[in-house]
Amino acid sequence: MCGIVAAVSRGDVVPNLMEGLRRVEYRGYDSAGISLVSQGIIASRRAVGKLSALKALVAEEPVSGMTGIGHTRWATHGKATIANAHPHATDQVSVVHNGIIENFQELKAQCQAHGMVFGSETDTEVVAKLLDLALAQGMPPFDAFKHVLQQLEGAYALAVIFAQDDGLILGARKGSPLALGISEDGHYLGSDGLALSHVCHQICFLDEGDMAVIRVDHASIFDAQGHQVSRSAVPVQTGHAIVERGPYKHFMAKEMHEQPDVVGQTLSRHVDPSNFEARDPELIAELAGLASMSLIACGTAYYAGLLGKYWLEEYANLPTESEIASEFRYRAHASKNNGGAMVVSQSGETSDSLAAMHHAKSMGMKLAGIVNVPQSSMARDVDILFPTFAGAEIGVASTKAFTCQMAVLAGLSVLTGRARGHLHKDQAQNLLAELFALPRLLGDVLKIEDQLVPVARQLAGVKSMLFLGRNIFFPMAMEGALKLKELSYIHAEGYPAGELKHGPIALIEEAVPVVALLHQEVQADKTISNLEEVHARGAHVVAIGDEASLAKVALAGASLIKLPPCTKIQAAFAVAIPMQMLAYHVAVAKGTDVDQPRNLAKSVTVE
Repeated sequence: MCGIVAAVSRGDVVPNLMEGLRRVEYRGYDSAGISLVSQGIIASRRAVGKLSALKALVAEEPVSGMTGIGHTRWATHGKATIANAHPHATDQVSVVHNGIIENFQELKAQCQAHGMVFGSETDTEVVAKLLDLALAQGMPPFDAFKHVLQQLEGAYALAVIFAQDDGLILGARKGSPLALGISEDGHYLGSDGLALSHVCHQICFLDEGDMAVIRVDHASIFDAQGHQVSRSAVPVQTGHAIVERGPYKHFMAKEMHEQPDVVGQTLSRHVDPSNFEARDPELIAELAGLASMSLIACGTAYYAGLLGKYWLEEYANLPTESEIASEFRYRAHASKNNGGAMVVSQSGETSDSLAAMHHAKSMGMKLAGIVNVPQSSMARDVDILFPTFAGAEIGVASTKAFTCQMAVLAGLSVLTGRARGHLHKDQAQNLLAELFALPRLLGDVLKIEDQLVPVARQLAGVKSMLFLGRNIFFPMAMEGALKLKELSYIHAEGYPAGELKHGPIALIEEAVPVVALLHQEVQADKTISNLEEVHARGAHVVAIGDEASLAKVALAGASLIKLPPCTKIQAAFAVAIPMQMLAYHVAVAKGTDVDQPRNLAKSVTVE
């Protein structure tokens, strides 16, 4: 959600700013812009829409400089217009910002009382105006920056350039991520490592409240109290090839097809496939010693967490709750002695999940995290980290990160069950062997894509769909509905199949599609009875399941998608990919933007 890139270099920074913005497109945006400062003059270029619009503008109206900032904006305050696009500049400063300034109306009124005129609807413009006021009082740039930060309430990552010092960039973070990059020819700031990976060889991640001062030949970091501090730098791991689609039409297609490999890699990082023992038994022992677990997440990660609840209670006999992060921090909780909180996140920067994590910590809960970005805020703050190894996921709709989260939760559930004595050794090893067979199974599942394409084309014109599942297929049904909503903009809901008669059946009429998930070990007979009910009311049934279950579906006009043979613990993975492919091909048939669906952001860093 919003992307920041800033650069001070020995050469023209425009190419690196534009490439950095390309690399943060996946975060979601509706406008983009850059500002350069040279010889005391700030020049900006801003455009609404895709980055291609900004590139065309820069080609038509060239701008250059050795110090500059860039931004992709996802609208929060004010519509997607050129006036609201970042950077927000005055004659003296230019500012880019990710986050929300909660007291901006009060600060705006103060600026207006000094005669300042605003040209946008954004909260960010107030930062530029406040800096102007501070500079007019004779404060040097860094002092003015600190003075303004003290007035801001809310979350922010900021980067600022100054007309009076065209070799300086100042940055700060509070509640939103910001990284400092080191290269051979200068220094950089970015929303994440991917934004800087094309030019920097080392990156250090600012801690909460940190401020950064960067020049071409050196960089300094100060904590919230203004003391100079040292933050460790890590080598850049994400290379240029990561953000290329290769032979695929969309990043999402590429990432769906990477799932067999990354799920296998993720499992093998936590479990030794030679003996099915935990690679870090001490961490498993910590989980096994807990009295309860709360799995906290947002969006797709929440559905992974809900699936984890089923697994932890079945395989580890560990009382578990699945919590929506934005609700967890705002409701009263019963005291949980020796309870744990496990936060699940792709980015590790999700604002609601971070806030919920800190709330759980204040309650004395042991913190664990399942995160795909090992240098993220969440990964750095948890007590126990279980990383996923999905690699960079560019498509906004999560695919491989989701199945890797599932892999970690399934593996941890079995290992914890063994450590708690709930599973015998042979039971645990058999389950883990089934998990390690997933790469081959998922490869076979990908081969059924041709079955889904004609079904997707049939569904592209519908207005609403229902997804049904029982037991472990309930969270998967909700995830399938979310994928369809995200990509195709078709209304869809996921329900437990047993709840059909308690309301959702009222939505069923002629030709309304109902997608059902079936497996012989997951109450298939009962779900098939539900399909009989919707079929009798004219629904178009789409059944995704194993051969034994589909053999019992005798419904005229039903679309049957047969899965390769799979066990119960494998079944959730086996249905995940067909639902991803179904949503993908419906979106392609409708002509929507698959990789960057409207109004969505990959990394939701504001509440």
